[in-house]
Amino acid sequence: MSDAESANVKLTTAGFDARFPNTNQTKHCWQNYVDYYKCINARGEEFEPCKQFRRAYYSLCPNEWISKWDSQREEGTNPSNFEV
Repeated sequence: MSDAESANVKLTTAGFDARFPNTNQTKHCWQNYVDYYKCINARGEEFEPCKQFRRAYYSLCPNEWISKWDSQREEGTNPSNFEV
């Protein structure tokens, strides 16, 4: 990535969510992952509010978890319901 491109990148973390007041953010991570896929199933990938869930779970969740959950979701073995 060139210096010009990296100057335009704004890194942020997930904001405060009153549903998850404690320091352990595992549930917050999982809920944003599920909410993102529910949102895109209902509204489509280009719906801007869905992208907030994606940014939040990418910020909170370890990459290994995301990879595992993506694999499970694609195989149909993930325990969550991603339908609205």
